Amino acid sequence: MDAAEWDARYADTDLVWSRGPNAFVEAECSALPPGRAVDLACGEGRNAIWLASRGWDVTAVDFSQVALDKGRQLAGDRSAGGSVDWVCADATAWRGEGYDLAVVAYFQVPATDRRTAVRHVVESLRPGGTLVWVGHDSTNLAEGTGGPQDPRVLMTAEDLLADLEGIAVDVQRAERVARVVTTADGHGAEAERTAWDCFLRLRRA
Repeated sequence: MDAAEWDARYADTDLVWSRGPNAFVEAECSALPPGRAVDLACGEGRNAIWLASRGWDVTAVDFSQVALDKGRQLAGDRSAGGSVDWVCADATAWRGEGYDLAVVAYFQVPATDRRTAVRHVVESLRPGGTLVWVGHDSTNLAEGTGGPQDPRVLMTAEDLLADLEGIAVDVQRAERVARVVTTADGHGAEAERTAWDCFLRLRRA
C-alpha cells in the first residue's frame, strides 16, 4: 500500500492500531532511561506517545499525514514530560543521527525496502543506542494467525541480522516470539490463538 492508500485506511476508522504501546516495545523499553528516540513507521503514534509520556523526546515518522494528524490529536497532554515531533516521511528514505533508541513495530515491506530501512535506522543510533524491532514472522503464515498473507513482506530475526551485514552491532535478542490474540471462532464465541512475530533487540557498537 502506498501513502494515499494508508491515508484512506486511517481516515476510514477511529483507530487502526491500539491506543496503548505494543507489548514487546513496552516490556523492552520500560527500564531504559529516557533520551532521544525515533518511532519509525509510527502509524497513529501509540509507541511514540507512550515513550514521550515516560520522558523521551521522540521523532515519530510515517508517510501517512492522516495517521500523524491522528497521533497528534491522540497525544493531547499525555506526552507531558517528553515531546513528539511528527515527521511525514518515507520510512525507507528517512535518515537521522544521535538517537538513543529506535523502535520499529510491524513495518511490513518487501525485503529490499526492509533492508534499506533497518540499515538507516541503526545508523541513526549513537554508539550504544538500542534498536527494538518487532514484525510479523515468516512462519506466522503457516503456523500462526492474522497478519499479512503476502510472504514477501514477512521476515525473521535472521533476515534482519543479514540485512545489517557490515554494521557493528551487539545483538541482545534475535528470535521468534509468540503473541496471543483473541479472535472470533465463527460461532459467536471468542478463541485465543497464537500469532508469531520476529523480535530483534540490539545495541549499536
